[in-house]
Amino acid sequence: MDLKNKVALVTGAASGFGEAIAHRFAGLGARVAVVDLNLDGAERVAAAIGPDRAIALRADVSKRADIDAAIAAIQARFGTPDIVVNNAGYTHRNQPALEVDEETFDRVYAVNVKSIYHMVQAVVPAMRDNGGGVMLNVGSVSGIRPRPGLSWYAGSKGAANTLSKALAVEFAPYKIRVNAIAPVMGATGMLEDFMGMPDTPENRARFLGSIPLGRLCEAGDVADAAVYLATADFITGVELPVDGGRSV
Repeated sequence: MDLKNKVALVTGAASGFGEAIAHRFAGLGARVAVVDLNLDGAERVAAAIGPDRAIALRADVSKRADIDAAIAAIQARFGTPDIVVNNAGYTHRNQPALEVDEETFDRVYAVNVKSIYHMVQAVVPAMRDNGGGVMLNVGSVSGIRPRPGLSWYAGSKGAANTLSKALAVEFAPYKIRVNAIAPVMGATGMLEDFMGMPDTPENRARFLGSIPLGRLCEAGDVADAAVYLATADFITGVELPVDGGRSV
C-alpha cells in the first residue's frame, strides 16, 4: 500500500484514532494536514511526523469558515487533498435520552453530522476538478447496533454511516470514493463518557464481555481500516465495522 505523492487531511488528529491515521498515512508517503480544535496537540503530532510531511491546523469542524480556512491552508502548502478523513467526533455521556440537554444534542450533531456537510461543500468541488479522491467518515458501531444510553450519539453516527453510502453513489461520477469506518469503543479520551461510569478494570471487563474478540478498539485498528479504504480503488459506499465482532 502506497500513498506517495498523496495529500491527506485528517480531522480530530491531535490524539486517538486521528493521530494514528495521520502517522500511518505519512509513513506510507502522504503529506498530511493534522486538523484539530486543539492546536497544541495538532502541532505535537505534526512535529513528530516532520515539518516537510505535515502541517498543523486549528479548526472547529462544526464551522464552515474554519473548514474553508483549513482547505485553503493545505492547498497553499501541499495542494488539493486527495484523501479527507472526517474523524473529529463528540458525544454526550452515557445516560437516558430524556436527560441529554438541547445544547449537548446540538453539539453532538454539529460535530458528528454537520461537519460532514461542511467538508463536502468545501472540498468536493476541488477534488472533482483534481480528478477524484477519497473521503472517509468515522462513524461508529453504535450507528449499526445501538444500545440504550447513547441514543442521540448513535443517531448521529447512523447518519454518518448512511451519508457515506449516499455520497458514494452521488460522487462516483467524479471518481470520488466515500466510505465509513465504524469502530467499537476504544481507549480514547471519550471512553468514560461512552461507558457512563469510571474506567475501572471491573467496568472495562463488563463491556469487553460484549466484544467477541475480547478487547477494545485500538487506534492502530482504525488506522489499518483507513489505509485499506484509502487505497482500495474499487471500494466505495462501504460501512466497515472495526469492532471485534460487536455488531454481529
